[in-house]
Parts: sequence; structure tokens; C-alpha cells
Amino acid sequence: MVDEDEQPGDEDELLGDEDDEEAEAPESVELDAPAERSGHIAVIDRNIMYVWGGYKNGQNHGFVDLYLPKNEVWTYNMESGVWMKHVTEGNLHSMSGSCGTCLDGVLYLFGGHHARGNTNRIYRLPLRAPSLVWEEMRDLKGLPPSSKDKLGCWVHKNRLIFFGGYGYTPQGSHLGAFETDETSSWEGPKRGWNNHIHVLDLETSAWSQPITQVKTRSSATLWNYRLNDLYYINLETWEWHEMGVPQNPVGRSWHSFTPVSPDHIFLFGGFTTQRETLSDAWLYCISRNEWRPFKHSYTKSPRLWHTACSGPDGEVFVFGGCANNLLSHERAAHSNELLIFNVQPKSLVGFCMEAILQHREKLSSHWDCLPKHLLHSLKQRMSRVNTLGS
Repeated sequence: MVDEDEQPGDEDELLGDEDDEEAEAPESVELDAPAERSGHIAVIDRNIMYVWGGYKNGQNHGFVDLYLPKNEVWTYNMESGVWMKHVTEGNLHSMSGSCGTCLDGVLYLFGGHHARGNTNRIYRLPLRAPSLVWEEMRDLKGLPPSSKDKLGCWVHKNRLIFFGGYGYTPQGSHLGAFETDETSSWEGPKRGWNNHIHVLDLETSAWSQPITQVKTRSSATLWNYRLNDLYYINLETWEWHEMGVPQNPVGRSWHSFTPVSPDHIFLFGGFTTQRETLSDAWLYCISRNEWRPFKHSYTKSPRLWHTACSGPDGEVFVFGGCANNLLSHERAAHSNELLIFNVQPKSLVGFCMEAILQHREKLSSHWDCLPKHLLHSLKQRMSRVNTLGS
């Protein structure tokens, strides 16, 4: 796999033939869990985690990797612990490196890389509808982001905010910097990294770009070096601020950085400048502006280009990713393992549910007295206990 810093991130050189319709991974058997993958997306709606896309090792293609099927969404029920595959409808490419986020039961998917290159199309998938149908969002006003992958996104006040990414040289008057990757010298358009911010207002169906300001001690650009600096942006003033944090974790990319409370963000895994795949975890405390190492039992499970979602009861669900050096000539160790980190204390409801399950033989005759939503949650957790005990 090529380096997202050193090479253009062009999975088309390794992800099947450009003449293939989609270069998707064939399904030979029905699985009870998702296939191993990296570069996928995962979002959470209510108590369900949704996983789509990414790529995996080809079975008979040497070191060639293949995209996962575009019409396949996997769900993980965080209460029952059960995976389920869903077949979707709609016309989109199989991709890796896309950006996904969820708002009011709708999954929004932007960008990514498919067999013919990068895209800047955006799709929506209503998750609570009777059937799952991808809808391309057309006729949006304003200047959209350039075609790219490996970008970040988040939700704020019914707006989708997209930052950065790696892709083609932008066409049009995009605000911000674009650094051409001189190593992307293969035949085709030049590519590189950018620091653009684009905002999609879902009420007006319009793209816009805020004018940002940077308040930082240094504006140096370092190529082929993975950083450990930390910034925040004020979404009212659009000012970037660099946080001077002592004793930062080692510099990395391809990691996850997941909010777990109003005051804490969970960092896991990634890839260092020395090409080491990491398994360390850290908690960043916003109010104290400090990092703290987080002890866990997955120290032998390094990951890069995985996904991480914050659960409803203080957990972080890490799925997939690569467990070895993705840039080496060895076969990539893509994973389908689900790592669950208990980052925050359980809620009072969570503790009560555990107590009820521990004493279920004595208390089960009184379960019908519970409110319907608690009874449903309890039955979901009970099915998980039965599965683990079987």
C-alpha cells in the first residue's frame, strides 16, 4: 500500500484493474461478521454502528488489494453484540478513504478513492428507513470541495464541516493552501495535501468556505514527517489555535481521535515516521490541556487506518484497520477485529442493567414492570449474554 505522505494515495495502482467495473472483492461465503478491511467508514446512530467500504487483500492477486462491495453495509448492535449485513440500493462507487458522518439518522458520505481516481461526490443514506438506499446529493449551490480522500469531517449546527484531505489539484477559487506531492509523478493529474475547510449547510443545500485565521507559533510545513502537534478551531470565529501541550504522544498519522465526553478525546493507534504501527492509547483532557496514557488490554493489537466510534455508555468501538506496516512489501494484515475500550465510567443505567442481568433468575419475573425502552434494551443485552454463554 502506498504512503499517504510519500505517494499519491492512489489505490488504483494496487486495487484491481482500472478496466474492471468496480474491482470489488468477490463474496464466496456468507459471513457472520464483516470482512477484514482498512480505509472504511463507521458511524453510530442510536445503539447501532454502521460500517461501509474500505479495501482488503485479494485472494489470488498477490499483493493487489480489492475494494469491499459498494452495496454492503454492516451493522453492529452495541447492546446485543450482533453483526448483521444489509444490502443497499443506489448508484455509487466502491471506495476507500471516504469521509462519513451521521446526523439525525442519516449517514452522509463524501469523497474517497475508487478504481478510476478521487471523487468529490456526496451521498446520503437514511438509516431509519425501511430499506437502505443511497441518494446522491445533486444541485447543491456554491463551490464544492475538490476531489480527494483521507479528509476529516464533523457536524455543527445542522452543517457538515469538511477539513483537509489528499487529492487532485483544486480547480476554482478554493480558500487555503494546497501542497503538491512531487512524488505523485505517475501519469495523470498531480495530487497533494490541502488545509481547505468547506461547509455544507443542510437547510440551504449550499456549500461555503469560511475565511480562516491561524494563531500559532509556527507555520512550517514538514513533508514525510508525522507530527504530534495539536490544534483547535473556533467554529464561530474560524480561528485556528495551536495548543502548547507538554509531553505529547509520538507523532503519527492514520490514527483515530475520538471525543468521548465534553472534556476528553481518545487517541488510539496510528503510524509513525519510522513506519511503526502503534497500539498505544491516550486521553487528552481539554480543560487541563494535558495528555494521559490510557492503559488497556490491546497492546498486541496495533492498528492504522481503522475507525473508532464513541458508544452510548462510555465505550470506544475500534473496528478494522491494518496491523502491520502498510508500506512494506509484506502482505497487509487487514483486520476485522472489534476492539472495545471502556474509556469513561458506565452510566447509572448501565450499572443497573448489569446488576439485573447478574441476578436475572431472581428478577426476571419483574421485568415486565420496566418501561418499554428499558425492557427492549435489557432483552438485547440478555441475548448477548446467551450468545457468549453458548
